Amino acid sequence: MQIEEGAIVSGKVTGLTDFGAFIEMEDGKTGMIHISEVAANYVKDIREHISVGQEVKAKVISVTPDGKISLSIKKLNEQPKEQRPQRPQKPKGERRAPQVWNGQKSSAPADGAKPSFEDMMARFKQVSDEKMTDLKRASDSKRGGGGYNRRGAK
Repeated sequence: MQIEEGAIVSGKVTGLTDFGAFIEMEDGKTGMIHISEVAANYVKDIREHISVGQEVKAKVISVTPDGKISLSIKKLNEQPKEQRPQRPQKPKGERRAPQVWNGQKSSAPADGAKPSFEDMMARFKQVSDEKMTDLKRASDSKRGGGGYNRRGAK
């Protein structure tokens, strides 16, 4: 019997180590369940979940070319997650145009023409100065003028 990835196998636990459990399957082949594949939650001691001689069912995670078989009890017990609807993907060559700040519409010239670079820079500087003033005011009010002083009374 050829063992393939995704197949569900059953076997007997033949050995336990700190890092996993060795399972002898029905066809005589041996696979290993890593400690991280025993349960969905964190497993500190594998002996709390599996014992030698116990019959277990597991899912084949991988089979290496040299015949090592990786098994998982955790993936066998996992319920398939509901598929979320995916957003339509754009073709790889298509890019979105960069977002460019054009100032507020109220500062645009009345004739509908785009503002010049100088106008946009002046508006940006004005908005920036207003924001900095607000930040400075807020930080000054948090420091307080007459409350507790960390340096002591002077």
